[in-house]
Formats: sequence, structure tokens, C-alpha cells
Amino acid sequence: MVDVPGHEKFVKNMVAGATGIDIVAMVIAADEGVMPQTREHMEICTLLGVRHGLVALTKVDMVDDEMLELAQEDIKAFTAGTFLENAPMIPVSAVTGQGLPEMVKALDILGREVPERPPSSLFRLPVDRVFTMKGFGTVITGTLVSGKVQVGDAIMVYPSGITSKVRGIQVHNQSVASAEAGLRTAINFQGLDKEAVNRGDVLSSPQALKSSYMVDVQLHYLTSAAKPLKTRTRLRFHTGTSEILGNLILLERDELAPGETTVAQMRLDEPVAIVKGDHYVVRSYSPVRTIGGGQVLNPIPAKHKRFQAAIIHGLKSIPASAPEPLIAFHIEAAGHAGTSFADLRLMTNLTDKQLESALQLMMSGRTIVQVDKEARTFVHKKSFDALVQQIAADLKGYHNAFPLKSGMLKEEMKSKFPPDTDAKLFNLVINQMVKDGAIVQEEKTVRLKTHKVSLAGDEAGVRQKLLKIYKESALQPPFFRDVVQTLKADPAQAKDVLNLLIEEGLIVRTKDDLFFHAEVMDALKKRITTFFEQNPEMNPSQFKELTGGAPRKFLIPLLEYFDSKNVTLRVGDVRKLRKG
Repeated sequence: MVDVPGHEKFVKNMVAGATGIDIVAMVIAADEGVMPQTREHMEICTLLGVRHGLVALTKVDMVDDEMLELAQEDIKAFTAGTFLENAPMIPVSAVTGQGLPEMVKALDILGREVPERPPSSLFRLPVDRVFTMKGFGTVITGTLVSGKVQVGDAIMVYPSGITSKVRGIQVHNQSVASAEAGLRTAINFQGLDKEAVNRGDVLSSPQALKSSYMVDVQLHYLTSAAKPLKTRTRLRFHTGTSEILGNLILLERDELAPGETTVAQMRLDEPVAIVKGDHYVVRSYSPVRTIGGGQVLNPIPAKHKRFQAAIIHGLKSIPASAPEPLIAFHIEAAGHAGTSFADLRLMTNLTDKQLESALQLMMSGRTIVQVDKEARTFVHKKSFDALVQQIAADLKGYHNAFPLKSGMLKEEMKSKFPPDTDAKLFNLVINQMVKDGAIVQEEKTVRLKTHKVSLAGDEAGVRQKLLKIYKESALQPPFFRDVVQTLKADPAQAKDVLNLLIEEGLIVRTKDDLFFHAEVMDALKKRITTFFEQNPEMNPSQFKELTGGAPRKFLIPLLEYFDSKNVTLRVGDVRKLRKG
């Protein structure tokens, strides 16, 4: 039982207290009748999704029968078209006791008729009071709106992220081991400072919720509102036990007429931790009055541009959407960034079992692709296919621009993707394209399967001359800049041909931008291994003899090259044959 204030100055407290309520007893005094705050309370209860209740017509001892009848007629007119239209109306008196047994009986009947709350894997308790008790420490109270909490559970306070452990639980002043959705609950915590928790915060499991400064909503603007509601209007956003200032962004129009419903995005001054389907109320900034509310469509959205048809259509379809289309909409909207299981839990408000089942069905039908099994992230097949097309287009452009290069470096390819593209997604796309026969992947490069290096006549001539020069110069080759001058060739063209020879394995590159013919290097490698058959180690002088007296500027790069290729191992000033 939660008693909320009726005075218009305390409507904010009433909104907080009504969160998570199943049954409303609308109290109307027979001697006063329906008051302005009564109408506002009815609007708030409707916006918060309350569907069950009764009317308690109080102070009947203070009016005569005629006055009582007029009050009843007034209330019938007031409740027409609301969730209380056919609800019991019970005349009661706290002074004489009239009607109290009938009210208790009516509440019993309503209690049995209220449906079970939908199952939820998320424990959530919006905080409405925080205090300390001597010998116990910090105690937090609130209505447990979903899930379950047990003594010993780890919890997190949102949005601050502070963690603690449940030390004790009380429900209606009785100590219990656990509490479930629908119960007024007091929780005692270990080592949690009272100052660390505020009214409006939410308790949940660690990392279960996600705080956001933006919320996508379905907004119903009350018929009682005085004038149209314009986009970017400053509003008070009430959800759970919190009140946060923010700006309303209408996504499909510039203003909303009284009585109309639309989709919108709230951009808040402070973060809020909620889930899809949560009810909320908005009140005007000044003067303060309830003007609308509805349900949360997406608790953790991206920032939307206005008048985006796909976003507007998707948001409008959410309330009536089955699990699979709802999941598909969110994953597709996330694009290449994908969506995690943890985020989908908040975006859909499905139980873990329901979400698992839907995701498995969608993966089987190839509607979505799982990118990371550990992080459990997913992308839509449309986003995956778009990346496939982008890679194919980028490779085609690269091959046209650099026909002498056998392929594009994978790192260069990845750099063309948005910075937040997951490396696992990139590799998954590459592997799928290889599997489909669209591209060929080599050590560090990728190319279209149809791409073949073809040399023009002058390029073929440069190729033959380069091979001849490097073979004849053996282990004392000229620097490449000197080779270009000798050939009188275009430097860029000669460099492309040289790189092609390196990729083909006909030319070997060492440090200091020195290049050697592959056959010359193979012959030197054989001499080195033959030397080690007779000797346990090799000093620089001995290596110089093997090269035919090559100068120092060639000896050091050559020694380091064979070290890098695991032929030799440097030990102090000598080399040994690397075994294995």
C-alpha cells in the first residue's frame, strides 16, 4: 500500500509513488467532488499504464443523500472513458466506518483479478527513500518493478555505477531471504554510504542496465493541454522515481496538437537507466503541470536526425512488434557497429530465454550474423552484405589504380572502414568472401579473384632489366635510385615493377632499402648452411669470405636478414645456426 499526496504541489511525489502500482484507489471527497488535481492524477495513472482500481468516495458522513447522489453522478461523468469507468465506487466514512468492509472486499477481488506481471530477467528497483539505521547502515526502499533480489546478491546503483552487496531484505517490516516484482522492498547494504545513493537512482545487477542521456518514446499529448507542443520544448521527464529536465525532439513534425500521439526523442540533462516499455510522464517546465507521457520505445538510442522515414516507421512499429522484427529493427539501425545481447535485453525487455530463442531463429534464417561469440554482438545481414560490396568496390578501384600490385594490404583495406568497425567483423567479412570465391587472401594482402597482374610492353622491359642488373651485381647491388638513372626509367613505374618482383619472390629486400636477386640469396644461404656443417659458429670475417668480400654496408643488412629468416642466431659477436 502506497499513500501518495493529493495536493497539486506534490504531484511530483505522486508520480514517484505510483510507479509500479497495480491497483489505484482514487480518493474523492463527497463534500468537494472532483478537484483539478483529481483530474491530473487520473491522467498520470493512465499515462503510467495503471489498468485496475476503484473509487473511494470519502467523507459521506458530511453530506446528505442528495449531495451524495450529485457527487456520484459527477464521478461517473469524470471516469467515463477511463480505466475506472466500470470500477467499483464505494461510499466510505473514516468516522462512522461506513463502507470500509465493502472496500476491503472490493480490494480483495481486484487483487485476485490483477494479472501476473510479465516475466523479466532484470532486477530493478527505483529508489524512493535512502536512510541509515543504527547497527545496520544504509537502507534503501522502493517498489521492486521487475525481477528478483536475494540476500547476498551483488547490486549496482545507476547511473553512478557504485556497487555493493545485499545484507538484508524486508517486505512490510518482515525480514525475508528474497523479494520479487510488485513488492514494496527495503534493502540493507554492506559498506554503502547514504550520500552515494539518491532518490531517482535505480538498483539493478552489475552491468545489467545502461545509462543514457537520450530516450526514444511514444508520446501522447493530453487533450487537456492548453496549446500545441513544439519541438525542442523544455520539459520535466518523470520515470521511476526520477525527475530529469530535458528537451523534447519531435521526429516527424514541428508541433503536436492536444490529444495527438507521436514518436519523439527526449534529450536529457542527466542520464537515466530504464528499459523498453517503461511508462513515463512529462510535465511542463513552468508553470508545472502534467501535459503528456507514454511508453519508452528505446532506452539507449543513437541521436536521431528529424524526418528520417525509416527511423520514424521503425519506432512506430515497436509497440505492436513481435520479438524477431523488433530485434531486427534495432540491429539493422546499429549498422556495422552491431548490437550486443546486453543492449538487446534493454531494447526489447524480453527475458534472456525469449531473447536467446529469437536470436537463434534469426541466425538460422541468416537475418543476422553473430560477430563475436564472447561479447555476443550481432550485425544485420544487410550491414554485412554492404561491407562485402564495399570491399569488392575498394579492391576494384585499387586494382585499376595499381595494376602492377598483386593485392591491397589488409590493414590499408581496414583503414577505409569507419574507425569503430570491429576487427572481428572485418575478418569475418574477409573470410566469408574468401569462402565464396570472391577474393583471394595472401599473407598480408587481399585481391579480387579475377585480378591478374599484366605488364605493358615498356613495363616488361623494365622488369627484365631489373632482374639482369640485380643478378649480375650479386651481393654488391647498386642503390635503387642509381638503377633508375641507369635505366632512364620513370621512377614511379620502376618502383611498381620492383615491388611486383618482390611480391613474386624474384627480388629480396633487406634493411637500408637494399635489393638482391633471389637466386643470389639462395646460393648464399646454401654456403652458410654448408659452413655450419663444419663449424659451430661464424664470425663477421668468415661471413665476409662467404660473400666474396662484400663491403660492410652490405654485410650487416645481409646478416640481419638471415637472422630475421631464422637461418642464423646472433650470440654476442658471432652467429650460430638456428636449429629447428
